[in-house]
Amino acid sequence: MVAQQQRPLIFAHRGASAYAPENTLAAFELAIQQKADLIELDAKLCADQRVVIIHDRTLDRTTDGYGRVEDHTYAELQKFNASYTFQDQFPNERIPLLEEVLELCRGNIHINIELGNYHTPLDNLPQKVSSVINHYQLHDQVIVSAFHPLSLIKFHSLSPDVVIGFLARSGWQGYLTRSWLGRMLIPYDALHPYKDDVTPQLMRTSDKYGFQVNTFTVNDPIEMTALISLGVHGIITDDPLNAHEVIQAYDHDVN
Repeated sequence: MVAQQQRPLIFAHRGASAYAPENTLAAFELAIQQKADLIELDAKLCADQRVVIIHDRTLDRTTDGYGRVEDHTYAELQKFNASYTFQDQFPNERIPLLEEVLELCRGNIHINIELGNYHTPLDNLPQKVSSVINHYQLHDQVIVSAFHPLSLIKFHSLSPDVVIGFLARSGWQGYLTRSWLGRMLIPYDALHPYKDDVTPQLMRTSDKYGFQVNTFTVNDPIEMTALISLGVHGIITDDPLNAHEVIQAYDHDVN
């Protein structure tokens, strides 16, 4: 994983999604230009078992198509426009393959791949993602994360040298995940909790057991400043430029 710095790492959530259509090459290119430390993206399998990058199970919200991603082949998915609400600035975006993203990012930026097979947890997504990472030999440039422990266990068994991030559900549903017991069950390297669940106690647990805390999804400058003061290791945000400004202002105030 990207070497930890004194400041928190900036994860561009679905790319620089405040400025470009989420989970597209345009958003990932912009995240590189905005000097994010990592891009965060969502991986799913389509009908012909290619790893495509899209958040929702269906096409309806972020493209001009409709129906479930898993019911369409990659060729069919390429017919849909993924420009979302950025049609004027980015008129011709498409749903990318994981391979395309790794080609773009290799040597330029680290990548957080979220395994998004929550509705199909027994599918081959962990195996396919592991195979793509192996092909590009990017084990040291990638974090793989998921809410579903089974997906992480499967992936870790195939690529034990890749950093694992365990996404914690918010509130009481994610209580065990955020506790020491959660790490006994899933030997993750980083915990990705919802922003409201980051507490001094969680950061003490992080220090004690040696895992990083990368919190999502943080866009408000006041919330971001509070989380920086708690010592989070990474901030997952739609707006990398805003994150840079907040971090710089915080450093100025405390130094």
